[in-house]
Amino acid sequence: MRPSDLAPGLVLGDGVELGSDVRIGAHVVIHPGTVIGDGCEIQDAAVLGKPPRLARHSTAPRAVSAPLVLAPGVTVCCGAVAFAGAEVGPGALLGDQCYVRERSRIGAGSVIGRASAVDNDVMIGARVRVQTGVYLTAYSVVEDDVFVGPGVTTTNDSTMARHGAEFVLEGATLRRACRVGGGVTLCPGVEVGEEAFVAA
Repeated sequence: MRPSDLAPGLVLGDGVELGSDVRIGAHVVIHPGTVIGDGCEIQDAAVLGKPPRLARHSTAPRAVSAPLVLAPGVTVCCGAVAFAGAEVGPGALLGDQCYVRERSRIGAGSVIGRASAVDNDVMIGARVRVQTGVYLTAYSVVEDDVFVGPGVTTTNDSTMARHGAEFVLEGATLRRACRVGGGVTLCPGVEVGEEAFVAA
């Protein structure tokens, strides 16, 4: 990691790939190997390609061999953190202070709202709208054109950590074009059907 004169306070790792017409704000950190497509905008104090750091007792997979990849036209807003191993599709937006964990995928044109959390191994389709303060737990699936209201929480562990290593965590599944209202809590393994509406 070394300082770079491409932007004020920028810290750049080895092997970073920057496309054409990439705009970078102040005090951004870009970790080694990160791939940033053409026309991306990286706003102030964003951290890209952060290596995951798991607790000693975590049962989540530890290996992350792939870099963070931002497709063309992605916007990463102020203070957002995107981990190594994540992929963000064309034209997507990561809101202020949100984070996207390793092995997660965000589809084209999707929006992750301010201070929302996309945990590891979450699959998000295209044109999804995740509003402010949402928590999408590990192993959740969100299909195309879904709306997730502000403050929605998903969970994936019905034992609340009282399980052995063989236990399988199960996130929520939100099928195509469903809508989940503000403040809803979805329990492990819940599936919301296509075009379904869950009130706040």
